[in-house]
Amino acid sequence: MNIHPNLVVQKRRWLILPVLCISLFMVVVDNLIINVALPTLSRELGASTSGLQWIVDSYALVFACLLLAFGALGDRLGRKGVIQFGMVAFVACSVWASFAESTGALIIARGAMGIGAAAIFPATLAIVIDVFRDPVERAKAIGVWSAVSGMAVAFGPISGGILLEHFYWGSVFLINLPVGIIALALGAVLIPSSKDPNPRAIDMRGFILSIAMVGLLVFTVIEGPHQGWMSFRTLASFAVTIMLFALFILCELKTDEPLLDVRVFRNPRISAATGSISTAFFVLFGFTFLVTQYFQFVRGYSTLSSGLHTLPFAFGAGITAPIAARLALKFGTKRIVAHGLLNMSIGLVMMGFSGANASYWGMIVIAMLFLATGLGLVTSPATDAVMGSLPAERAGIGSAINDVGREVGGTLGVAISGSVFASLYGPKIGELIGNFGMPDEAVAIAKESAGAGFVVAEMAPTPEAAEAIRSAVSEAFMHGFHAASFTGAGVALVGSLCAWKFLPARNRSI
Repeated sequence: MNIHPNLVVQKRRWLILPVLCISLFMVVVDNLIINVALPTLSRELGASTSGLQWIVDSYALVFACLLLAFGALGDRLGRKGVIQFGMVAFVACSVWASFAESTGALIIARGAMGIGAAAIFPATLAIVIDVFRDPVERAKAIGVWSAVSGMAVAFGPISGGILLEHFYWGSVFLINLPVGIIALALGAVLIPSSKDPNPRAIDMRGFILSIAMVGLLVFTVIEGPHQGWMSFRTLASFAVTIMLFALFILCELKTDEPLLDVRVFRNPRISAATGSISTAFFVLFGFTFLVTQYFQFVRGYSTLSSGLHTLPFAFGAGITAPIAARLALKFGTKRIVAHGLLNMSIGLVMMGFSGANASYWGMIVIAMLFLATGLGLVTSPATDAVMGSLPAERAGIGSAINDVGREVGGTLGVAISGSVFASLYGPKIGELIGNFGMPDEAVAIAKESAGAGFVVAEMAPTPEAAEAIRSAVSEAFMHGFHAASFTGAGVALVGSLCAWKFLPARNRSI
């Protein structure tokens, strides 16, 4: 066994892991706890579908853009210090977000929370890799880390539903205050000092280019339905994004100490595993963005009930992730990851064929279990593939590569799924309620989001007309939801085929 040089740390390693998992849990929960509050925010802040996308994605976007930089900073300055800084920043910005009074203010505060999350997330995994040196123990620890991440994804809507049932919407952010203080105190005592003994300089040029290319891509995708997909502005933005991406790669190849050594992607185990992680979180975030609205708007569930109806996902992901690490050791990463993405594709196809009143305990629960087990089968084996392919002293940047894959995939999942939905929902609702004699202004409002559509229904001249408009909103919502589900299913299927083709079953040296 490769023992950590600090024997005290070695003895505490199974105590250190829960502390890191608390920090991880808080960051991941906040990625998705907001989803159950989207209908409330649509009503109380008047947020459009685009506004709701930005409320979700501002956090994930800043998170994704800064992961590489904070991964490098952790390697250079010390991962414990970076985690502690991130925790303070995350808690402070959570309090700020809880008192936002407009959509724009909430978007900015959520983005600021992403700064703290970017400092915390890669350092947790990097410290796990540094503390658990034995490959078998490391796989088990990553399995626990992935299981916590998977359960946090599902418990986000549940905890959000409980809070919204009893308190105002800002409580979904204020809950981070006590959790953050506990994590900060335990981390100060238990988390060991950890850094790269030969740290690299920060590549500011790569840092700026990475922010520009990811930010412009997400902005273009979210605004595409409103600007027009074939408009000059949209096409020009996509072209500039491609140019920035090419320039980033060129600069990183020419820099002696790059932010992201793109040469590591020559190792198919790193590139294919990162691609698989991105695909899984693309599917996950896109699905959760819409399914919480489906539960509340179409099914009429309360915020608490909506959260509780995601429990099958929590059980499926929590049980599968630790088992997946062992399955990958036995059967190889290729089979497990490819099968996981295939499961996610099957789950979304089932959702795509589910009607507005489909049996929850039938098609919907089965679909969620396919999605949850698929996520569990992908995350821990693919994460171990990335981290196991890099030396321990580069754990921070390896963790950042893994985390960027998650966050960029998730950000694009919300952006693209939301945009597919908005592209179909708006014209459909306009077509359906155009004959109800509603003013053009009311029709335009209904096109903004499903929440706005239900508000317009209350403006109808008769109860019968109001009910007809509500039915039309539900029909238009399902029209967009089905298209977004099939889109995600196609992405997951392509990801599964790519994993089967390109992901090696076992580790290779770079």
